[in-house]
Amino acid sequence: MTHFASWVSPDVMRTLGWALVHFLWQGLALAALLSAAMTMCRSAAARYALAVGTLVLMLAAPVVTFGFLWYGRADANRSLAPSISLSALPHILAQRSAASAPTGATVVPNNGAPNSQLRADALLWFVELWFAGVIILSLRTAGGLLLIERMRRKDAKPVSAKLLGLCVSVQQRLGLARAIRYCESRLLDAPAVIGWFRPAVLLPLTALTGLSDEQLQAVIAHELAHIRRLDNLVNLFQIVVETLLFYHPAVWWASKRIRAERENCCDDTAISVCSDAVEYARALALMAEWRSAPALAMAVNRGPLAARVARLVGVGRNRNGVRSAGIAASFVCLAGAVVAANAFVGVAHTAFASAAPPSPTASSVAASTARDAAHANAETAASIAREMVHTGAQSMVHSMVAAMASVMSPEQDQAPATQAQTQTSKTSYIEAMKAVGFYNLTADQLIGLKVQGVTPEYVKALHDLGLKPDVDELIGLRVQGVTPEYIRGMHEAGVSIDADKLIGMKVQGVTPEYIKEMRADGLEVNADSAIGMKVQGITPEYVKAMHGLGLKGGTDELIGMRVQGVTPEYVRDIRATGLDPKGDDIIGMRVQGVTADYIKGLQAAGLKNLTVDDVISAKVQGITPVFIEDARKHSFQNLDLEKLIELKRADVF
Repeated sequence: MTHFASWVSPDVMRTLGWALVHFLWQGLALAALLSAAMTMCRSAAARYALAVGTLVLMLAAPVVTFGFLWYGRADANRSLAPSISLSALPHILAQRSAASAPTGATVVPNNGAPNSQLRADALLWFVELWFAGVIILSLRTAGGLLLIERMRRKDAKPVSAKLLGLCVSVQQRLGLARAIRYCESRLLDAPAVIGWFRPAVLLPLTALTGLSDEQLQAVIAHELAHIRRLDNLVNLFQIVVETLLFYHPAVWWASKRIRAERENCCDDTAISVCSDAVEYARALALMAEWRSAPALAMAVNRGPLAARVARLVGVGRNRNGVRSAGIAASFVCLAGAVVAANAFVGVAHTAFASAAPPSPTASSVAASTARDAAHANAETAASIAREMVHTGAQSMVHSMVAAMASVMSPEQDQAPATQAQTQTSKTSYIEAMKAVGFYNLTADQLIGLKVQGVTPEYVKALHDLGLKPDVDELIGLRVQGVTPEYIRGMHEAGVSIDADKLIGMKVQGVTPEYIKEMRADGLEVNADSAIGMKVQGITPEYVKAMHGLGLKGGTDELIGMRVQGVTPEYVRDIRATGLDPKGDDIIGMRVQGVTADYIKGLQAAGLKNLTVDDVISAKVQGITPVFIEDARKHSFQNLDLEKLIELKRADVF
């Protein structure tokens, strides 16, 4: 890798190096213009288009610069030729040396060779380091692609028919006619789209069980919007630009803005499908809660999610002060880019002059002239920048003060006299939450609580009922619609509960009436068993039917029977064969696939007086009526079950 310079010609290396160096000020200028333009735009689609266009220009800038430098070398060499007569050169050089040399100093001619060699070496190292960085990032990208492909092939499983119908319905509403694969995934905690040419929508199991149908439709619409907008191809383009221009922070910033605005555009599409921004915001907050749980392996950046939720519910739209500060900062960066451009142009001009073949005297005159011009332009740009910084800093200070005042007291209009008088009579949301015991809340926590409608009154009502939930539990309780009335109903039903169990029962649809009906049937029900029975679809009617058949086991036995698909009809069919299995026996028979027809077949083959254990053993050992008939054909008559099992194990026929 360090011998990259030996693969290409020195001219190509030098031109490539200067193209990459020039991009330092070009990228800064493009980022400054993008920041100013995005500050003025209110539409997410417009901001997205501006950001993508800027990234295209960032990729084109070094390419165009390379071509300009490469094909302009001949013109540059001719421009360095002396434009004055040779007889005037000694006079001009003498004047320049006298003006620049200190008093009493001896002027020593210098053709700048050491400085030129130093710049050439530094440029060579810069290009080689850039090449090494491109290789490393390319390998990282290749590893990520392999991981995604492995996830698509091994982890993804087809969704159920019901969920597939829901996905297809949303796809039709969005007007997407292409074939899209919908899969379940155990490794993800939030829905995602993978694949560029054959996209697949991966839905995590948590989303399938924890979201309502309306929320799930909005989430699916968000992912399908990525496919309709061809965001996967734009993301591939971003990866290419980030790999080639990795050394410039402006590229990463612009790419980050593209991803943020892309999510905003897809959020707008999701809202157009579900028509309820608050409900969709709750779905996002709920998925964020899953991803922040300690048991989950996937990390999450909550900052962008908080901004998306705030945007959906209309928080922080009036930010004129912040907008003015952003414009001022953009112009300051643009002025800095102009200063850097003048400096780099002068240095590059000198470097190409030193590498050109004209006479030393002419080269020195041209290089000195270029340095003088660059110095003058830099001084002019610097004075403009100082003025802009001075005025921009004042504007930013006033804007920041206004923005902070708006955040701390959003309900105030900042009108002087009357509003100041009523300030003490109003209590902000932050102070109200402090009054119920929540201090030092972060911005994400405040947004999450406010979006979900968690009020101080709601918190106080929970405290009065004996619950002391933290911030995440409060959000979860509110998202699932756990009300004080619901909690009081659980207390009246005799269930000892905490926040997590309340959320679990509410998600599964456990009501106080459900628990009362189960207890009326003689079951000892707690929060965990109620959740387990509800998950398995155990209804009061199912319990009554099983009790009517004499199966009066506890909740664990009922859950076990329901998991194995034991129905009242199955029990009646088994008992019709003469057997009378109990709870554990009926579960064992169902696990082994024992049916009434199987038992009748054994009895018809001559095995009488079978017990439950006999039937299970026969099924486990593979004893079938066909096997018994084969044994008789080989003159084995009147064999009992034990002998038949021995014959089966011996594999004699």
